[in-house]
Amino acid sequence: MIAPPAIFAAFAIFAGVGMFRDDPDALPSARQGQPAPEVQLTELPGKTLFDDDTLRDGEVKLVNYWASWCAPCRVEHPNLEALAKEGIPIYGINYKDEPAKALAFLNELGDPYDAIGADKTGRMALNWGVYGVPETYVIAGDGTILLRFAGPVTKRVMDETIRPAIEAARQ
Repeated sequence: MIAPPAIFAAFAIFAGVGMFRDDPDALPSARQGQPAPEVQLTELPGKTLFDDDTLRDGEVKLVNYWASWCAPCRVEHPNLEALAKEGIPIYGINYKDEPAKALAFLNELGDPYDAIGADKTGRMALNWGVYGVPETYVIAGDGTILLRFAGPVTKRVMDETIRPAIEAARQ
């Protein structure tokens, strides 16, 4: 029988490729280097909504997908607030959440977002290639996605990934 050795060989090739990637923890992003997909958000009561023009306003910014039910979103939140205090514009996309719970989350932990909208159905997230929340994107002033980071923005991620991407985009 040739099937079992062929299956094993295919598995070995895929495992080998995966083991020798530059960053085995990084999830691929089909959108990196491409324009950000269309913004299709609904308003969260009392919050400023953003649109496509916001992402293409000439300024480097972050777009952060989050939800009140997401424990890692709670962990990353103080780091987003620190980046906002540094003057880095952050635009929030509340993912598959109830508006009242999203607003309670922001009232409890603070609101680091320059503007925010809700992606209640997750349709926009699909267009962006979101695997799950939290996910953060560095967006160039022309609306190009420069970097996608899946997972919570920790201090290490801020220092080694997010800030260097922002600085490179500003130059």
